[in-house]
Amino acid sequence: MSGTLYRLAAFTDDPRGGNPAGVWLGEALPEPTEMQRIAAEVGYSETAFIARTGERRTVRYYSPEAEVSFCGHATVASGVLMGQLGGAGSYMLDTAVGEVMVTVNQVEGKWQASLVSVTPEFRPAEPELVEEVRELLGWQAEELDLEIPPALAYAGAWHLVLACKEKARLERLEYDFEGLKALMLREGLTTLQLVWREGEEHFHARDPFPVGGVVEDPATGAAAAALGGYLRDAGLLQTPARLTIVQGEAMGRPSRIEVDIPLSGGIVVTGQAVELGR
Repeated sequence: MSGTLYRLAAFTDDPRGGNPAGVWLGEALPEPTEMQRIAAEVGYSETAFIARTGERRTVRYYSPEAEVSFCGHATVASGVLMGQLGGAGSYMLDTAVGEVMVTVNQVEGKWQASLVSVTPEFRPAEPELVEEVRELLGWQAEELDLEIPPALAYAGAWHLVLACKEKARLERLEYDFEGLKALMLREGLTTLQLVWREGEEHFHARDPFPVGGVVEDPATGAAAAALGGYLRDAGLLQTPARLTIVQGEAMGRPSRIEVDIPLSGGIVVTGQAVELGR
């Protein structure tokens, strides 16, 4: 199946920062085995495969090891690429979890894209699951910030949200890769959304992603949307609100994710992206 593969870094305006993503554009999607092969060869945490049908676009996301239901950073990268190739405006994506609208424009000469997630969901995390994850991470119970209770949050993919009291706890990330991978596969989790709240609308995040064959994601738009939906629907912040999530600092790939949380409906995730090559 013919197509063109692009490489971009999302949630940054610097090629040295952000989260790299592959974006494959073609007239029809390759077979799943071929998409998986390409994603493994690219080696980024996700590659988006996009086929255009009329004014709509079908997209599927693959990590190096498996298909992912939805990926925010690859969507932002795809949006910026479509804007560069086709002009500013709105693009409708048909994803495996539903329709996702991406709006693309230039701000002070730099391209950015905003996606609107599917309707978010959340439920409290069972204490047994939290304890099991804590042990794999090496976190102590007293290190958790229970003002943001542990929860399972969804905005296209499921994530376990764990908040810590101190930034120093977030800066130390070592875990049992195979053990956490097995647990996350069992629970249907895409990443862990580990966060420290610096201010009411300012968060720092780290996202282990062993189910995709990746130790850590430098920027996770889907988890950012899920966090925004959880905070709103659990009544943990007043809406409408805008959050800034900083991620990737400890990896040397700083990323900035803007999350707009309306009174209801999907969560808006905005970021810049820059091309790395083809």
